Amino acid sequence: MTGKPRVTSYQVAQRAGVSRTTVSLVLNEVPGVNIREETRRRVLKAAEELGYVPNAAARSLVSGQTRTLGLVISHAEHLQVDAFIPQLLYGFGLVSRQRGYRVLLETVEDVTKPDAYTELVRGNRIDGLAVLNFRCDDSQLPELIRRGFPVVLIGFHPWPGLEDKIFAVETDGVAAAIRATRHLIALGHRRIAHITFSPENYYATQDRLRGYRQALQTAGIEWDPALVRYGNFSAASGYRAMRQLLRRKPYPTALFAGNDTIALGAMAAIHRKGLRIPEDIAVVGYDDIPTTPYMVPPLTTVRISPLEQGRIAAEMLSGLIEGNPPQHRRICLPAPLIVRESCGAKRQRAVSAGR
Repeated sequence: MTGKPRVTSYQVAQRAGVSRTTVSLVLNEVPGVNIREETRRRVLKAAEELGYVPNAAARSLVSGQTRTLGLVISHAEHLQVDAFIPQLLYGFGLVSRQRGYRVLLETVEDVTKPDAYTELVRGNRIDGLAVLNFRCDDSQLPELIRRGFPVVLIGFHPWPGLEDKIFAVETDGVAAAIRATRHLIALGHRRIAHITFSPENYYATQDRLRGYRQALQTAGIEWDPALVRYGNFSAASGYRAMRQLLRRKPYPTALFAGNDTIALGAMAAIHRKGLRIPEDIAVVGYDDIPTTPYMVPPLTTVRISPLEQGRIAAEMLSGLIEGNPPQHRRICLPAPLIVRESCGAKRQRAVSAGR
């Protein structure tokens, strides 16, 4: 069985009593063309009655736009192991569809290659680009921004000379890490470990590590490099890193994990060692992914709202493409600490109340 034949622009032109060129100009909303309002209404009515859908390729040729937004992540496997990205993608895609854009999800595995973004940008496959988890050695991204290509960063880095050109939605990773680490210090911990969520050449990882160290320094606690391990996005890497930290005594009494996926793996390693959370090791994560209230015990974590970040990134990027840049170049979202059982704060309060 064959489907219903596609309605053509020729049929719309016949019904409206105009040329196919006029149909194309009206339906593709080509600017600067003088078409009478009565003719425009007639074409739109004919297209609606016939159920005409403009061909995407033809529309692209006429308008010079693909109506496609690129969302770039650094590695494809992140989608398998990182619970943050699917939420961000959902928020980004929701707004993109509402504004008439498709989303092209791409990975740039090696940002040091000279053609890392070439296929996406020079091949005219996208009208703008949103980038998550950009790296310190990414020299092409600041060059794209310098050239004026529509780019929105999910996160922020002040590349020299580009301060007035960067558009970004972010949370303050340094301040959030300070808040998380100070919380553990306030609970009486001195041996606080940190497992990053990625290798060290990512800006977000460096920010959280910087905040962790600043909080220790402010509290007069000497930073011990032996208490820091580098994860690699997955819960499995968090598990391995925590196992390494537990190979020698004295054990850390607390852990600030670079994200909740890392925390999940680290908590499994702590349980496997026969230790208790939070009695032996308190744990604080970062992200507040949907599963954190259901971990054992429920995870104390920094909430950073990936859905909202994705939504705002798509709004900013589509606005840049359409010539309506956002009022604020940088939007910094709040990142509150959500206190649950894994840090021991609730247990301490309960004990104090019972005295």
